[in-house]
Amino acid sequence: MGSATLVGETGGLIATSCTLIVIPNLTRGGTPYALIENVVTFPSHRGKRFGTLVLYAATERAWQHGSYRVMLSTGPKTCSTLAFYKRVGLEQPGTGFPKRCVASRPD
Repeated sequence: MGSATLVGETGGLIATSCTLIVIPNLTRGGTPYALIENVVTFPSHRGKRFGTLVLYAATERAWQHGSYRVMLSTGPKTCSTLAFYKRVGLEQPGTGFPKRCVASRPD
């Protein structure tokens, strides 16, 4: 599958979106896994299930492509954001170790 950006819209306007990446895997018999990033719901549409529905759709698409697990990467650490992810069935069982590229600045 590769990657896809899923959007939820209302009245012809995008209300929410997320990026789904299905990644080939050399372990688990070649079974892929999926990563969800860049989950965004516009403030005027929060609390109206748009984010929930786009995450459910992304998870379902990952399962349809044979993924054995779905992981979500997030920057915000606010209690409400983390509680939202738990309500949609995502867990935080381990520790991630992200590393960001620091581009050199021209002099």
